[in-house]
Amino acid sequence: MLEYEAVLKRPEQLQAGGRDHRMVDAFLDAFCVYAQHVHLHVLWRPQTRDAADEMVLETALNGQADALVTLNTADFARAALRFNLNLLTPAAFLQSWLPPTKEN
Repeated sequence: MLEYEAVLKRPEQLQAGGRDHRMVDAFLDAFCVYAQHVHLHVLWRPQTRDAADEMVLETALNGQADALVTLNTADFARAALRFNLNLLTPAAFLQSWLPPTKEN
């Protein structure tokens, strides 16, 4: 959660999304309502090129996530394959939630 907050409150992220700190805080508060706390029973390090990504991967694995959603697919690809973890971009994740379209 701290990683989300740190990234979303970067000046370039705030500017790109037209958001301010209050909006980010409101989003994170709402996100926490739906998030599930995950205890890290097993540490799998090192699996990724970026040490900061390790906690994300370990949370997904220990929480038995259906998928890991990230724009950073390159850094997680090898580990996702090793652990048979679905790796989705945000666009692919959102697409999976949309109802199927009718084909003509």
